[in-house]
Order: sequence, then structure tokens, then C-alpha cells
Amino acid sequence: MDAPPPSKPELRSSWRLRLAMAVLVTLAVVTISVTNKLLTDRFTDTTRDRAELRIALYSGNLLAELRQNAIVPQLLARDPTLINALESADYSLSTQRLISFVDEIGAASLMLFDNDGRTVAATDRNRLGSGHRSEPYFVDAIRSSATIFTAIRRDTGGYSFVYSRRIQDRGTTLGVIAVEVDLQKFERAWAGISDAVIVMDSTGEIILATAPRWRGMTEPEALASDSPQSAIERAIKATADWTALPPDAYLQGEAVMRLENRIPFRGWKMVSFTTYQSVRERVNAVLALEMMGFAILLALAFYFLSRRTAGRLAIFQRESAKLRALNVALQREIAERKRVQETLAVAEQTLEQSSKLAALGEMSAAVSHELNQPLAAMKTYLAGARLLLRRNRPDEALSSFGRIDDLIERMGAITRQLKSYARKGQEALSPVDMGAALASSLSMMEPQLRQRQVQISRILPEDPVLVMGDRMRIEQVMVNLLRNALDATKSERNPQVDIMLAAGETATLTVRDNGPGIEDLDALFEPFYTTKQPGDGVGLGLAISSGIVNDLGGRLRARNGSTGGAVFEMQLPIHQDGANIEAAE
Repeated sequence: MDAPPPSKPELRSSWRLRLAMAVLVTLAVVTISVTNKLLTDRFTDTTRDRAELRIALYSGNLLAELRQNAIVPQLLARDPTLINALESADYSLSTQRLISFVDEIGAASLMLFDNDGRTVAATDRNRLGSGHRSEPYFVDAIRSSATIFTAIRRDTGGYSFVYSRRIQDRGTTLGVIAVEVDLQKFERAWAGISDAVIVMDSTGEIILATAPRWRGMTEPEALASDSPQSAIERAIKATADWTALPPDAYLQGEAVMRLENRIPFRGWKMVSFTTYQSVRERVNAVLALEMMGFAILLALAFYFLSRRTAGRLAIFQRESAKLRALNVALQREIAERKRVQETLAVAEQTLEQSSKLAALGEMSAAVSHELNQPLAAMKTYLAGARLLLRRNRPDEALSSFGRIDDLIERMGAITRQLKSYARKGQEALSPVDMGAALASSLSMMEPQLRQRQVQISRILPEDPVLVMGDRMRIEQVMVNLLRNALDATKSERNPQVDIMLAAGETATLTVRDNGPGIEDLDALFEPFYTTKQPGDGVGLGLAISSGIVNDLGGRLRARNGSTGGAVFEMQLPIHQDGANIEAAE
């Protein structure tokens, strides 16, 4: 017996339910697609920002380690105990002396070589007696008066990083002190993260890497040689459906995020490769919640369609219970991931603050030295303004107050260097007129020049001399050179300073005084070296000036004049646009 056909109200109700389900499915597809696109873009930007912060912190820590160890050979080269040991050839206490230093310094090892390159003292006693006469860190140190940095590839595939400096006494070379820097500790620290990190030298050769087999290769060679069992490859397999993002680089044919950061040290740069696994997981967590919500709606729709069937009702109840359990599990996983992300954020903020404090510590002595100059000038201007006011000359006193205001602005500019120190390698440079900068520097030094009655002679070209640089820092070098010239002529009856600015292949500023000259030219630009009386200076001016000129691509040299006195030459590359304009005229 056939069943009766459904009535018209039942047909209309069935079509309405089907239409409602179709609309619900369409809405779910559109919502999930839009959510996936928006969250993907947002979480990708967040992942990239954190990767950029992480690589900046790694670069800063690596540079701080190199700079911290760079000063050690200068200090040990002056150690009286080591000098006496080399002179007397008695090294019984030298090894113990080096061992007492290594814990404080934090270096990998210290070695002392005699003039023949033989290891006469070392923190690693197994190296005693070994020969290093042909090693570049020994040969270059013997030939140079500066600290030498050498990166040596070992037979084991790793690299050794060595700072070396010759030891002299009364002009006689006695030996070489070498400090081996432990950069492998950064590799060990990076090994605990999901990113792949490499450090390359100026030739593009990998010298540090989270994968030891990459050392000695170029970046394309390292990526091509990576095996499918690597951490990145496993992460790529887990995110094989990721196709919505433009890749920065490819590893084994799959897209990864590539970030590069230049290290301001001998042309080094750091590259990191970050997978999209964390982004996919976070997006999937949100999409799972949305799909769960739509699934519940669909389950309710099916419930109303099959409410007359008790068996189907029980099935839907069991499915709802499973969905609730899944919801609890997803909520628990989301809460756990949120806690881990918050912990990571706190750790990254702590590392960033530590790096900033370390940089501020390095800059504090230099900034203190540079603030003494405008403070001294302000004191002179205030004394002059007080005298002018007493003599009822307020217009001239207002001029002094204006100069004091300019000095305050300059002090503010100097202190702002501390805030931009972390981005030292990315400072924006602009064309600087050397003649205008010199005029500003002389104006700043005007009170001291008037008080000392120093005769200033200037030879300047008619056309502007333009260089690419930071005008405030260039003026800082000029003021240091002028102050040194004034200090050198204190004992002269007729002090005289000659200033000449010339333009050729480079812009050359020459400052000559008629003082007694320079006794030790080799140590002139070393930090804390000074020939002044205690209280007159701490020996940082020329060291700071040399660093500024080097950063701008120039050179700062010193020599004794043929007729007496000291001569300082600051050479900076000519600004090409300015040179073209000058040639056209």
C-alpha cells in the first residue's frame, strides 16, 4: 500500500528548511573565507614583527659581544706582568694571570705568544708550546699597531674568532696577546627556537648557523643542501596547505618568511627563516570556533528536520556532546597558547630592555664628555651677560642669551643620540656644507677663543664643499679638534690655530696648532688616552671623533708639523650631487 503524498504545507515547510540550510552554508563559507583572509594578514604581520624584533635583538647581542671583547687586547697589551714575563722569558705565572682574567672578561680563551709565535701562556694549558707564527692573527698583529680581528675556519667545519694585538715596551715588539671570542654560544642559544638563523661575512660565506652543516656555504648552497628531516622542513609539511601568502624565500620548494638585518661590523649580516606554522595554528583555532558555531546551527537545523525521529534525535544529542567536548579542548588549547604567547612577549621585552641598558652604559661616558663643552660655553656666556646687564647693555646681553638657547638645543641634540643608538647602522644622512658646519663650530668656541686671544687663520674655498653625513656629529668632531688645538697652545705666548678646508676627491679639513706636538701618535685615538692634566679631560674626544668619521666613511689622521705643532686631518667623501653641480658651474 503506497504512502499518501505530502500535503502542500509540508512541501512549503520542507523547501523553506532547505533554503535556510543553503543560506546558512553559504554564510558559513563566506564568513570563514573572510575571517581566514583577515586573520591571516593580521597574524602574519604580528609574526613578522616579532621575527624582526628577534633578529634585531640577536644582532645587537652579537655586536655587543664583539665590541666587549675588542677592548680586551688593548688592556692586556699594557699589563705590566705580561710585559715583564715577555722581557724576562719567565712565564711561570703568566698562565695563571690569564686564567684570572678569563672569567671576568667572558672570552673563550686567552693566549700569549712570544716574538716567534710560540704559545708561552694560555688559559687552555693544552695549547702551551704550540706554534702560531704563520697564523694570520699573529702575522697581522705583529705588522699593525691596532687590534686585529680574524675569523679562521677550522678543519672541523667551525670558525674561531680572534682579537689580537702586539705587545710593545719602549718601542720594542715583545709578543702578541690573543683573545678568542666565544660566538658559538649564540648558535647554542638560537638552536632552541623554531627559526633558522645564519650569520654571513662580507663575502656571503656563512660563519654562524643554527644548522652546523651550513657553515662555510653561501646562503643558496645552504638552502639547497637542507635535508627533509630538518626542523623547517617538518614545519613546512605541517603547513603544506598554506598558499595565501607571498613567499620571501623558498626552502625545498616551499615558502618561508626570510628576514635580513645588517650588522655594523665588517660587512656582516644576519638572516632568519621563519615558518608560518604559528600563524596557521592561531588562524585555525579561530576558524575552528567559527566552524563549531556553524556546525551547532546546522545540527539544530537537522534537529528540527528530524524532530519526529527519536533515533535521529539521540544521534544529534551524542554529536552535540562531542562538539561540546571539542569546544572545551579547543578553549583549553587556546588558553594555553595565549599563556605561552604572553610569556614570550615578556621575555622579549626583558631582552630588549637589557640591550638598551647595555647600549646606554656604553654611551654614558661619551655623552658626559660631550656635554661638558656646551656647559662650559653656557657658563662663559652667562658670566658675560651678567656683566653686560650691570653695565646697562641689555641688547648685547640678549645676544648672549640667544647663544645660550642655541647651546641648550645642541645639548638636547647630543642627548637624543642615546635614543637612536640602537639604530646606529640605519641613520638617515643628508648633504652637509662643511664651511657652514665649521662656522657653527667656531661660533660655539668663540668664548674660549676670545678669552685665550688665539689667532685663527682660515683658508676656505669659494664654492660650498658638500659631504653626506650628520651635521651635528660633524660639528662634534670639529669642536673636538678645535678644543685639542686650544689645549695644546696653552703654554704658547702667541697661540695660533690654522684651519684649511679643501675639496678634491675628498673633503679635507686641516687643523694645525703651534703647540709642542704629539709624543705618542700610535695611542692617540685610543679611549681614555690623554696628555692633559688630571681634571682637564678623560681622553675620549679623539676616540669619539675617530669613530664618527669612520662611521661616515672617512678617515681622521694626526701627525706632527714640519715646523712644530700638531696637524689633524679629517677626510670625508665628497657628496656626488654636490660634486656634479660644482663641476657644471
